[in-house]
Amino acid sequence: MASRTYYDPLHKGITLDEKIPEEAMVINLIDSEPFQRLRRIKQLGPASLTFHGAESSRFTHSLGVFHIARIALTRLIKINPELIKYRGLLYASSLLHDIGHGPLSHTSEEMFDLKHEHWSGQIIRNHKEIGLILNNLQSSLSHDTANLIQGNEVECKLIKTLVSSQLDCDRLDYLMRDSHSCGINYGQIDLERILSALTIAPDGDLAINPKGILAVEHYLVVRNLMYRSVYNHRLNEVCNWLLEKIIKTAKKLGPNKIWSDKCLAEWLWNSSNMDLQTFLENDDIRTNYHIMKWEKESPEPLKSLCKNFIHRRLSKAVNIEDFNNEDQLIILSKIRSFSEAHGLDPNLSCGLRHNNFLGYHPYKSGLRIWDGENLNAIEQKSLLIEKLISPSNNAWLIYPKSIHSKVEKLLVGFRKFQRNL
Repeated sequence: MASRTYYDPLHKGITLDEKIPEEAMVINLIDSEPFQRLRRIKQLGPASLTFHGAESSRFTHSLGVFHIARIALTRLIKINPELIKYRGLLYASSLLHDIGHGPLSHTSEEMFDLKHEHWSGQIIRNHKEIGLILNNLQSSLSHDTANLIQGNEVECKLIKTLVSSQLDCDRLDYLMRDSHSCGINYGQIDLERILSALTIAPDGDLAINPKGILAVEHYLVVRNLMYRSVYNHRLNEVCNWLLEKIIKTAKKLGPNKIWSDKCLAEWLWNSSNMDLQTFLENDDIRTNYHIMKWEKESPEPLKSLCKNFIHRRLSKAVNIEDFNNEDQLIILSKIRSFSEAHGLDPNLSCGLRHNNFLGYHPYKSGLRIWDGENLNAIEQKSLLIEKLISPSNNAWLIYPKSIHSKVEKLLVGFRKFQRNL
């Protein structure tokens, strides 16, 4: 078979040609066991409990990132033909950038206290099948790919920028894909216009042609809206909080009180010494099976926590960011008392979760405009982008539905008191 095509809901046909060595490498990487595991890792974790269509996988997203990176590099090679020697590095790093995700994607980083970039590097460096595929193309490709993904310096800064920056192929794909999966319109960016505006600055790094400013402005607004409407959605925060409670409770109960197979036992009680094979054996299927098993056979309170997650019995959440930190803690203390009065354990029924969206960060791989004569930071050419630099914060007060009326009265009282100060 000389070629292979993957039919993608966003990008349509993604065709790979085995006669091109770098694309033959991509085909082999896709067929590898660690990459096939990404089919069993949801892109948006438990977000399908909020947006029922959010069922896409890290496998699908990773293919999309590779596809966008290939288009971008093809255009940039026309400006600098020497970039062709980095084609293998870009293809490998764009495809494998998420290979180290745990179950439920980013949610597992909080649940199990791990970083997917670390495990991506471990897999690329130490998994025999992955290493053999990469190093058959170039002798040090596994080392170079792992370095890039883990944020280390690489020989060609532009390649790293395409994979990880304020405007990278990863973000371009996930904004479009997550919007599509969730059934909302906020993520509709002008991908063709953005890619056609990519150029190379005098220092060899990535820049934007002035003709692409409007498309980039739109992209950054879209990113802001997606964080506010999807990634930091209050019910997503509730689901993540509940999953963290489940795992923390399971850890606390210990292996003598709850059932676990050998793999998840390592994840729960020996994660600091977990080997690569054990890491790769865990996925959404295994983790969700344990949650289902615990709902039937574990002691309280783990049983109830699992039941709430499986049957989507979610707590309420309200944003109290308008209160200062001291008042937020006072409010949390009050609702804990309300819960206790209703016979509930406040440690398991109440919480306060902070999240923030940093917006556009001009000092961290900031975007630049290159018109062939002048190189400027993009915020110097766009008042809109200058406004997007300001971060936004949320403080989600999580509490059981049974005390909702009391919480509402409490917050009304606090706000009246604030206005009278």
